Amino acid sequence: MEIALRRVYVGAMNRFEPHFAAGREAKLRFLDGDYQIAVQGDYVRCAVSGQPIRLDELRYWSVARQEAYASAELALKRHLELDGR
Repeated sequence: MEIALRRVYVGAMNRFEPHFAAGREAKLRFLDGDYQIAVQGDYVRCAVSGQPIRLDELRYWSVARQEAYASAELALKRHLELDGR
């Protein structure tokens, strides 16, 4: 199994910088497999870590909780915290 990593420099909105905050925070409505933009912006915040997530990098969210997550691990952590399993 081969995993390719791609690191793209995007100036002030580089997700590898610890406190990138360029642009505005977006407000989204999360749907099954998609989302709608309610308020235009460049990023959303992870519900667990508070880390900003650029919209083009957003992959994990909960439709039921209307929350975004920075990774699958954080999504699972949140699920286990709230559902107590």
